[in-house]
Amino acid sequence: MSPPVVNKDLSDAELERMMESARNASTFLKALSHEGRLMILCHLATGEKSVTELETLLSLRQAAVSQQLARLRSEGLVAPRREGKAIYYRLTDARAIEILDLLYRLFCETPE
Repeated sequence: MSPPVVNKDLSDAELERMMESARNASTFLKALSHEGRLMILCHLATGEKSVTELETLLSLRQAAVSQQLARLRSEGLVAPRREGKAIYYRLTDARAIEILDLLYRLFCETPE
């Protein structure tokens, strides 16, 4: 797939739609552009995890994990669920799963 061709004949409405899409994409990518948040998303891609599980998996303190989860939650990428004293998180944005899959193929897979 190739990027769209932008030409001088775009209407004001088309240009505004394009700018809005660029803003949305930029906001989405900023949410992913932190190694801690990216690692959290990678772990959540395998299923729901508690904050305690994420702390252990990432070898981070609860405050650091909670701060990154708050950002991901504010961007609508994850959602919490409370069970007693434990809080569990899951991925809620299908775009994040697609991006994680692409990033895995580009950066993590070992070449054959």
